[in-house]
Amino acid sequence: MRLITRGNRGYFLPRLVWLIVLLFSTMLPAQELSSPLVLTLNKAVEIGLQQNRDILIADQNRVGAGAQVKEARSGAFPQITISGQAMRYVWKPVLFMPPNTPFNPSNATRSFQIASNNAYLIGAQFSQPLYNRKVGVALSMAHIYRDYTEQAYQAAAQDICLSVKKVFYAVLLAQKLLEANRQGLEVVKANLENVRSLFNHGSAAEFDLLRAEVQLANTEPLVISAENNLVLAKNALKNLLAIPLEKEIELQGDFTFTEIPEERMQKSKQSALTSNPIITQLVLQESLLDRNVIVEKSNYFPNLNLIGSYQWQAQDNTYDFNEYLWVKSGNIGLQLSFPLFDGFRTSSRVQQAIVNREKIHYTRLKVEEGLQIQIQSAELKMTEAKKRIQGQEKNIEQAQKAVSIAQIRFKSGVGTQLELLDTQLAMTRAQTNYAQAIYDYLIAKSEWEYAIGQS
Repeated sequence: MRLITRGNRGYFLPRLVWLIVLLFSTMLPAQELSSPLVLTLNKAVEIGLQQNRDILIADQNRVGAGAQVKEARSGAFPQITISGQAMRYVWKPVLFMPPNTPFNPSNATRSFQIASNNAYLIGAQFSQPLYNRKVGVALSMAHIYRDYTEQAYQAAAQDICLSVKKVFYAVLLAQKLLEANRQGLEVVKANLENVRSLFNHGSAAEFDLLRAEVQLANTEPLVISAENNLVLAKNALKNLLAIPLEKEIELQGDFTFTEIPEERMQKSKQSALTSNPIITQLVLQESLLDRNVIVEKSNYFPNLNLIGSYQWQAQDNTYDFNEYLWVKSGNIGLQLSFPLFDGFRTSSRVQQAIVNREKIHYTRLKVEEGLQIQIQSAELKMTEAKKRIQGQEKNIEQAQKAVSIAQIRFKSGVGTQLELLDTQLAMTRAQTNYAQAIYDYLIAKSEWEYAIGQS
């Protein structure tokens, strides 16, 4: 064992600090996984909007749309290109001289070399659109597409909100069903103990004891199944929120319903066509295709560009660059192009663009009609679930009273075992139906909010 002395203290203490830091860094992840993540509905939606893969993809599409706006805007700016060229002539170009001319008085055609061994060229070219119908329309389309991707992001966010709500409520339902089955199991266990006590005192028949034991054996698997369903529901929520499966979660939220005021429902139905992001996407897509028709028709019109170039070139047989004769040249002018005949290509593309626009128009009308049906369907489901909730509240109260009465009657020797088991089963069924009715109402409400674009 090495002793800590004045000489090695400075070496030992830093190593001790690093060991402590390493120990805590390895313990933190385990602590984070061991402590459950508490989720409310709003917290779950918030995590979903931050971590869900679909929303991240939609967000990247928004970024890409912004880049497309810049790309479309670049068509209105001048295009400037710089180029350089260096060549070594293996076979030099020649100029042919016809016979019997001042430069070639002979009777045969002669050729003359007209280049040096080395040739260099440095130049710049630019082009500025002066008239091009596509440029302005393309910029307008890029802005519309950016709005389109924004609505696509909102649509993805609404999809995630709806999915999170459904899975969150499914977990709450699974918890309620597990609670109801556990309460039923406790009642069955208490009944078994009561029957066993009566049997030991000779007040109950062996048949009653066997029946109570069978009821317990049949009830325990229901609890196990409810526990498994809760685990599966939580795993589905973790997967939707991109949370590790080994991370424990704990849900907080009242499994109750709140009615939507009638005034809000009527007002929201009227504005659904303007607030629903899917409808807005189709409207923007239709606008895009309108402008696409203009783009295709622009091929009938001329294009006018301002062009120019500047060159700096030299030729020589040596590599003495300082002694080269560099010659400058430049030009500027207008370039006009006008399509005369393209084999009916433009007219065909215009017709296709019009057809695509009409298809989106009819698609939007179809989606709007379907949206109205979806809103009405959600409202009917909410109404139905609300009536079931009201009915099951009375059933639960009556079932609890029936269980108490049956227990008293059985202890007094007046009631039967069958009567007691039936009341216990009815109470569990009433609690299950009540929880299912609340779940159905919450799901219908979530679908209604999604349809009107307010999820």
